[in-house]
Amino acid sequence: MICKLKKLLYGLKQSPRQWYKLFDSFMRGKRYTRSHYDSYVYYNKLAGGKYIYLLLYADDILIASKSRSTINKLKKDLSSEFEMKVWVNEEGTKHGNQARPER
Repeated sequence: MICKLKKLLYGLKQSPRQWYKLFDSFMRGKRYTRSHYDSYVYYNKLAGGKYIYLLLYADDILIASKSRSTINKLKKDLSSEFEMKVWVNEEGTKHGNQARPER
């Protein structure tokens, strides 16, 4: 699942830093752990030893998990805090890397 965040703090000199601080605070408040290796990767251990991962790059987000319901919950939580435009992977594509706007 790929999500693209819309405008939030653009145009301010400290925008990227302030936006990241806001996002980081939000994710930690949802009990996600920030990776020690890459500060733009968050994860949460789910029941049964599974994980959900969120990767942040500028204003793009990639969410990965075997639990569809957990992905949907995180998506809902993010949408309640941030204005988002959501993209999802096409089903049945050979490499699974094509995307389209969610309907």
